Amino acid sequence: MTETAPNQIRDPQAPKGRPTPKRSEAQAQRRTVAKAPANRREAAKRAREVRRADMQRQRQALAGGDERYLPARDRGPVRRYARDFVDAKWSVAEFFLPVAVLILILSIVPSPQMKNIAFVMWIGVIVMILVDSAAMMFRLRKGLAARFPDEGRGGAGFYALMRTLQMRRMRLPKPQVARGQRP
Repeated sequence: MTETAPNQIRDPQAPKGRPTPKRSEAQAQRRTVAKAPANRREAAKRAREVRRADMQRQRQALAGGDERYLPARDRGPVRRYARDFVDAKWSVAEFFLPVAVLILILSIVPSPQMKNIAFVMWIGVIVMILVDSAAMMFRLRKGLAARFPDEGRGGAGFYALMRTLQMRRMRLPKPQVARGQRP
C-alpha cells in the first residue's frame, strides 16, 4: 500500500486510502475536538475570555480606526464621513467641559457679582453651543446628501452632535483627519 506525500494534492475521485470510520468513532472524535466545557464555571470562564478578546480587538479598532472591528454604531461610510466632518473643524461644544469647570468655580465664589457673571456665562455657552451645533448639523446634512444620495443617513446627525461634545483627544474612534482638512 503506497501513501501519498503530504505536499501532493489528492484527486477528489481517487479512493481516500483508509476505511470510513464507524459512526461512534466519528462522534467521539468530534466530541474530543470541540471539547465542551466540563461545568458552568468553565463555560463562563471561556465566555469571559472570548468577550475580553472581542473587547480588546474593539479597543484597538477604536484607537486605530480599523473599520472591520468597530462597534455597529461607528461602522459604515456615512458614519465615517460624519466623524471626519466633525474632526476637521473646531467646535464650541468640545470646550464645554473646561468652560463648565471655570463657571462652576466662579459660582462658588461668595461675591454676588461673580455669581452673576457665572450665570451669564452659562447662558452664553449654551446659546453658542446651540447655534454652532445647528450650523454644523445643517452643513453635515448638506454634505451627506451630496456625497451619499442613495444611502440611509439616519442618525448620522445625532452621532456627529454627540461627537462634538467630546474633547478631541478623548474621542473614540480616534480622529483620522487633521483640523482644516477636508473630510
